[in-house]
Amino acid sequence: MARLDVNRSGEMEVFVRVVDLGGFSAAARHFAMTPSAVSKLVSRLEGRLNARLVNRSTRRLQLTPEGCRYYEHGVRVLANLDEAESVAALADSPSGRVRVSCNIPFGRHVLLPALPDFLGLYPNVSLDLSLTDSVVDLLEDRADIAIRAGPLKNSALMARKLGTVKMHIAAAPGYIERRGMPRRPEDLQNHNLLGPNYVRATGGWPFLDGGVSLTIKPAGSIQASDGEALRELALAGAGLARLADFQVREDFARGALTPVLEAFTATDSEEVHAVFLGQGGHMPARVRVLLDFLAARCRVG
Repeated sequence: MARLDVNRSGEMEVFVRVVDLGGFSAAARHFAMTPSAVSKLVSRLEGRLNARLVNRSTRRLQLTPEGCRYYEHGVRVLANLDEAESVAALADSPSGRVRVSCNIPFGRHVLLPALPDFLGLYPNVSLDLSLTDSVVDLLEDRADIAIRAGPLKNSALMARKLGTVKMHIAAAPGYIERRGMPRRPEDLQNHNLLGPNYVRATGGWPFLDGGVSLTIKPAGSIQASDGEALRELALAGAGLARLADFQVREDFARGALTPVLEAFTATDSEEVHAVFLGQGGHMPARVRVLLDFLAARCRVG
């Protein structure tokens, strides 16, 4: 019966490294030990086995027949040990594919820049990412997670809030020069309001004027299928667009877009959620770690 105070695998690893590297000094450098410590460890191993493994009378390292057999078996044992540890670690590490559906503005400005860090943390997880501003059915589209902006409808879906994002009305400086700066919400009737062609719960652009709420429906000359296309149209000077803060923050800073009617849109915001099926122990680890990562690294507002 083996004694509990003997680190047999550690002794075996040092001996195998002595042979692989051709001497006590090289093995000592590898393990950050002194040559004498390595020599004593091998001597202790020989004493426990009651067999000489190495002849020390020559300048070069010379294995005895017993040393050759121990070395050959040791290499196999250490390889099996490495494999066993790798399998155990993999079993505890999230793995597999996660299908994610995300609205295009959040995906391009928030999610995509963060994903390399997620993959670095979980190299055994792969992502199947779909960017769309259409609301997908998680069951029908076989999505594990969907990131949605705006109010959530009542459903059997679970949701994790990623924040509340401020919304802005924005236009290019060139457009403002041509058409003038709106001073009040009613001035928008004389402007080209770029809107989406997808169905949303909100019917238009909300404003708060002297404590009175009003909504203006964008009815301009262009409708687009996603929020990032509306941003590109606004940058090109085609009209005004209602955009999320994370979309336009840099555009405002570099003067490519100008905020419009900010005094009337102070309360205009949208919630962002990651929605998913199932919860608790029913959730695969690969989905759970991505949800945790989104909540920590992809918060907005």
